[in-house]
Amino acid sequence: MKRADFIQQMEDSSKVWDFIIIGGGATGLGAGLDAAARGYSVLLLEQGDFAEATSSRSTKMVHGGVRYLAQGNISLVMGALRERGILRQNAPHMCYNQKFVVPDYKWWGLPYYGIGLKAYDMLAGKYSFGSSRILSSNKVKKEIPGVLSNKLKGGVTYHDGQFDDARLALTIARTMADMGGCPLNYARVTNLVKNSAGYVCGVQAEDKISGKSYELKGKAVINATGIFTDDVMNMDNSHHEKLIAPSQGVHMVIDREFLGGETGIMVPKTDDGRVIFFVPWHGKVVVGTTDTPLSSVCMEPKPLEEEIDFLVEHSARYLCKPPKRSDVLSVFVGIRPLIAASSDGCKTSALSRDHYLTISPNKLLTIAGGKWTTYRHMAEDCIDNAITMGGHSFRPSPTRHLKLHGYTEEFDHNDHMHVYGSEAAEIKALASEFPELDEPMHENLPYSWLEVVWAARNEWVQTVSDALSRRTRALILNAKAAAEVAPKAAEIIARELGKDEEWVKEQVEEFSALSKNYIVT
Repeated sequence: MKRADFIQQMEDSSKVWDFIIIGGGATGLGAGLDAAARGYSVLLLEQGDFAEATSSRSTKMVHGGVRYLAQGNISLVMGALRERGILRQNAPHMCYNQKFVVPDYKWWGLPYYGIGLKAYDMLAGKYSFGSSRILSSNKVKKEIPGVLSNKLKGGVTYHDGQFDDARLALTIARTMADMGGCPLNYARVTNLVKNSAGYVCGVQAEDKISGKSYELKGKAVINATGIFTDDVMNMDNSHHEKLIAPSQGVHMVIDREFLGGETGIMVPKTDDGRVIFFVPWHGKVVVGTTDTPLSSVCMEPKPLEEEIDFLVEHSARYLCKPPKRSDVLSVFVGIRPLIAASSDGCKTSALSRDHYLTISPNKLLTIAGGKWTTYRHMAEDCIDNAITMGGHSFRPSPTRHLKLHGYTEEFDHNDHMHVYGSEAAEIKALASEFPELDEPMHENLPYSWLEVVWAARNEWVQTVSDALSRRTRALILNAKAAAEVAPKAAEIIARELGKDEEWVKEQVEEFSALSKNYIVT
């Protein structure tokens, strides 16, 4: 999967793509796969790396949303639970069952949450991941040895889905390529192209690696840029009404010993009204999230000190051995592209997670909002509308039953290599070519150096950050360890991509600076 092969497809200036998609996160990649699977020609352009912004910074859950059930948004929950089940059918190596417990410290909590989670089970129907049930305090402590036992009345256990967000994004990109699509990272759209009637008919784009510019023609152009949605809408109409109300969410990663088992914790309501999760993930625990409204967005947001303190403080309320700031292995920040409310003063935690689709008078289709769990349904809706806008003959979407790249039923979710699916054996086979790299990259990380070689050869890697942030999740699992392995990772990538020593030096410096945003001091 060489990036250069896809760059070549842009060299033909006479080609008119059926669809040009701007944005390589969950929404854009999903739309690209849907279009390619229907047999249309589709070019996807991402200004950074795939899933570099919001789509690699989730709570690592594929879920219906217990919070939305409490808000009465039944249709959103039902749709998300259905999509959760479809994803597990199409990519069982990527999406799997995770058990959670809602611990109860008040006498009325068990019947209240028990009834709510039974409703959650009922809405899942045939796509259920398992039945909820009420537990005694002793059974809660057996499920979660690290839970705070003082005044614990019991709990309710339920099931939801778990995944690796950046790896799923890459899996979708590779499936899109398998279907004949052309997904490109580090290809920045600089402007929209309009015909004599004023309709959008293409884009101007720059390959950020080579610096070369392109003018590309498309029968339909789709804006699927998440937190950057308004920037692209500005290219079409600088006076458009702002669509996105961004909100920052922070997660921290701690050792599994604080939880003490394989079961996660769900806290239904925090001080700011959000749900907080303790999610077992890749041998660690992801704790999150916060909710902080923002006035602007960027690719690498930074956590606020009060957000870190919020997570540490709430951990102390539910864990018998509460983590200190010094125990935090990494902290990562994502910005939610929430759809702005029509009235002022609405909390971002109350804004809808339904997706929003609009077509401008100049024929720019914009899709925004939504969440990872519903990416496939969003994509189908997007391409259905884009077909009409672009004047294409209609072809139905096959993605409901489309197995994703690497599909296999032979995997072990306790082995981090499960994210590669059927290709895991090919990565291990690289040991015959590089026996010296067949070893862990760090004692505190699960990855081997062979995975860096594989990523450089087959997964569009262009930077050390691509390899250590998203192809492996080293930066999220242990930021200090990731910084320590960056020099060798840079040397491996440089050899594979034909880069010089100056490139290696620059990459190590850039990653060292980046990693500081993930380290709690």
